[in-house]
Amino acid sequence: MTEPEERLSRAEERFEEIRRSVGLWLGPVVFLALLATPFPNLSPAAHHLAAILGLVLIYWICEPIPLPVTALLGPCLCVVFRIADAKELLACFSDPVIYVFLGSFLLAEAMMVHGLDRRIALSVLSLRWVGNSVFRVLFVFGGIAAALSLWLSNTATTAMLLPVAIGILSEVGALHGEGQSGETSEPPRRISRGLLLLTAYGASVGGLGTPIGTPPNLIGIGMIHKLLGVQISFTDWMKLAVPVVVVMYLALFGLILLLHSPELRRVEGMAAYFKERRRSLGPWTRGQVNALLAFLVAVTLWLVPGVLGLFGGINSAILSEYQARVPEGIAAILAASLLFILPVDWRARRFTLSWREATRIDWGTMLLFGGGIALGSLAFSTGLAEALGRVVLETTGVRSLSGITFLSILLAIILSETTSNTASANMMIPVAIAVARAAGVDPILPALGACMGASYGFMLPVSTPPNALVYGTGRIPISSMIKTGVVFDVIGLFLIWGALMLGMVG
Repeated sequence: MTEPEERLSRAEERFEEIRRSVGLWLGPVVFLALLATPFPNLSPAAHHLAAILGLVLIYWICEPIPLPVTALLGPCLCVVFRIADAKELLACFSDPVIYVFLGSFLLAEAMMVHGLDRRIALSVLSLRWVGNSVFRVLFVFGGIAAALSLWLSNTATTAMLLPVAIGILSEVGALHGEGQSGETSEPPRRISRGLLLLTAYGASVGGLGTPIGTPPNLIGIGMIHKLLGVQISFTDWMKLAVPVVVVMYLALFGLILLLHSPELRRVEGMAAYFKERRRSLGPWTRGQVNALLAFLVAVTLWLVPGVLGLFGGINSAILSEYQARVPEGIAAILAASLLFILPVDWRARRFTLSWREATRIDWGTMLLFGGGIALGSLAFSTGLAEALGRVVLETTGVRSLSGITFLSILLAIILSETTSNTASANMMIPVAIAVARAAGVDPILPALGACMGASYGFMLPVSTPPNALVYGTGRIPISSMIKTGVVFDVIGLFLIWGALMLGMVG
């Protein structure tokens, strides 16, 4: 399967060119300006780090060079300015959480190579309950995007589902046209917009549900552990995030029905179309079975600590022994290794995943994580984070736990509209922790709020790859995406904040 290309209008392409060109020169200017500006309250190391972070933030927002290269550049400059030694900083690029990334990316690649994700989608759409109801097709298709995104990246999920969505819309147009005049026609506009927005937004919402669903989750878990000494397990995260995902998706579906109410309630022939598409896939292949087996092994290994803690208590000896022997990164690699052991054709020595296929995973995200951990750690060890926290508190006047949590979510959402969610998480989570510490409140909730808020970015095609993918179909006007995205950003802000404050995820 070839992924659909991200297509932007000429005006948007021109804006991107200007943004990158300005950022290329603005970064060094900010760096030199911060170096030349006296900060008597900062140590020399914190002063130099502030200048480097200024450069990194500009480059992450404007993207004049690839984001992973910026993630490497920042720590390297820290070594040049003697803020820390190379061994200490480069060790962050082999943090155990990175191996959770690696294993989950390999499992996701195998699922896509063998079409397991598409088989799952068409199997659900073929359920008798879905039938010919447009509302149910929309609800289920967006739900599939959210469910798959629990385990795959939101970009991969959207790329996989987009051809299916286009096929559904073509079939709706054909069936609707035949019912009206005997000729095929374009699908109704509101159905098109609703289905495509549910695909992109559903994938982004679903990613919140598991640690591997979207990079900000693992970044948040890693930073909370490294900076606060609090370990959040795979099961703990799911217990705190899945309820939020369910509420968010229901809110998203309601919003889509409100702003893009379908012109039709039923399209006769849709059920038959889904069943035919499912039959065209043929029987399960060996590769699909192997990929599913490896995936189930990973999920089981990730969830075992939760089961042991439930029955034996969080301080039980068997739980401690299991976590020492099979931490989540090791579990991910063990499960992913099965992809290179389980054969699809033993005579040809062809296995479930080849190394050529494995190299297509998102290595850049792992570099982004390592760079974010390195710079975040230095911000605290040099005292820069503490100073920044005091500035934010003095500027906003917010000092309560609920206020700081709300502010953290808001700033993360705003930032995620202008840069990648990974870069947004790297920037905002340390700030949220620093502000909370400066105010003397528990930083866990603000950090979680910043982490979840970083996955929001629904206004513009450039906010997140799923948005760009569906916008590239030419079926969604920019005004519709902005209007829907702004409303959903506001809804998400209050849903995340309310869930954290009410204890749904506390």
